[in-house]
Amino acid sequence: MLCERKAMILICCAALLLSGCSGQQLSEDKKKNVSYTVVEDAEIPETLKNAIEEKKESPFKLSYSDKDELYIVIGYGKQSTGGYSIVVDDLYMTDTNMVFATTLKGSDEKVETEETVSYPYLVVKTEYIDCEIVYE
Repeated sequence: MLCERKAMILICCAALLLSGCSGQQLSEDKKKNVSYTVVEDAEIPETLKNAIEEKKESPFKLSYSDKDELYIVIGYGKQSTGGYSIVVDDLYMTDTNMVFATTLKGSDEKVETEETVSYPYLVVKTEYIDCEIVYE
């Protein structure tokens, strides 16, 4: 009888603990859109250009701040052909993070692409905000 009572108390405590954990949810809801500008190669700061050049062989994610501006970079690594483009799906703030969502688009199958290696990457610039960047 004493063992059954201890077991029942243990089960009730475990159920309370587990229900408390499952009720906590991370708030990743979109709070506001972030305005940005796509940066042309000629306008990329030299320090950032060098970092991109070092990392371009493999997929990479970078951020770089230059006084009042934040540069966010996504690279998709070595691709066997050219003709790729990168689409910004979204750039927004949550309560705690900035979310940067992009998609790599291949060239149209009907259009012939160059048989040369490419290293697609995209640099966007926005106002500096001190927060973690989440890449999607």
